[in-house]
Amino acid sequence: MEKSEIDGGRPAFHHFGSDNKFEGDTMKNSATILQIVRRLARLCAMCAAALAIVPANAAETYPSHSIRMVVAGAAGGTSDIIARILAERVSALLGQSVIVENKPGAGTTMASEYVAKATPNGYTIQFLTDSHTINGALRDNLRYDPIKDFSAVTLLATQPNLIMAANHVPVKTLGELVDLAKKEPGKLNFGSPGVGSSSAMAGELFKAVTGADLLHIPYLGGTPAVNDALGGRIDVLFLPVLNMSQYAKSGRLKALAITSDQRSDLVPDVPTNAEAGVPGVEAGAWYGIAAPKGTPEPVIQTLNRAFVDALKAPDVREKLTATGSTLIGSTPAEFAQYMADSVAHWKKLVAQKPELAIK
Repeated sequence: MEKSEIDGGRPAFHHFGSDNKFEGDTMKNSATILQIVRRLARLCAMCAAALAIVPANAAETYPSHSIRMVVAGAAGGTSDIIARILAERVSALLGQSVIVENKPGAGTTMASEYVAKATPNGYTIQFLTDSHTINGALRDNLRYDPIKDFSAVTLLATQPNLIMAANHVPVKTLGELVDLAKKEPGKLNFGSPGVGSSSAMAGELFKAVTGADLLHIPYLGGTPAVNDALGGRIDVLFLPVLNMSQYAKSGRLKALAITSDQRSDLVPDVPTNAEAGVPGVEAGAWYGIAAPKGTPEPVIQTLNRAFVDALKAPDVREKLTATGSTLIGSTPAEFAQYMADSVAHWKKLVAQKPELAIK
């Protein structure tokens, strides 16, 4: 082969015929590349098939590590207390830790948005309260759907409100409160933990059903509202029986009725609202468990069994009934319907009172 004067003696490939060695090497290399491509394609197909069965296998081994249970309330609050009682028992039943993670803020929407966008594998779940569905009725700007973006697990328990009057208010019964509020419209007020809270909506429902004219005074939490009622600056409160029973027993506030269809062991002498002659104002807190939409059904069923079984444990029942809660332990389908009905219930009230909507 001729030497090129330019390249200093290296072969100068000007043209090659079909019998050239380089062409043969090129063809061999092409064949090798084709084999590699085919092998990669087969490998990708095998990986895809493996990935397709991961959810099923993962569900069969669930849970294989700790579970985060997100609570929208602050540590030490009612929802946090109930969540931690259950977390301890469920951890024992599942053989993995259930870790309570508090994410308060934005009227509980921060926690719900976080869970709605979490990986749907059962390792992030949420301890829901009634605020979850109230937000669905009041807020049009949610970045998640409180029903469609969640997989219901179980309705755990419900807890009614006590309707309380401050001692300076000249009433002894619920009927007298309604009459006074109608006789002197706008004179009486009621305090709540904040706009859109369960307490606030209970008060608005009371107003809508009875025609009582009460001015809503929202606070940043229930404690300041209670303190102002004790100090004579707030007239009426609608708050969970767990929080308010101590004031009823001590006589520091007047318990007029409990918003449920049966009396509470915490305050057995306090009549239900229907017994007090004011039906239709039943309202209170509820607690449930949900996971992100798309969580495998076997995982949902595992969680459901664990939480329902936890509610049956004698020590758990004793602790939760001591909070004034009525224990439920529903199926996932029943809880899903319960949440949908709750949203519809509060939307009906908002339709009657559009000023309640939060923009």
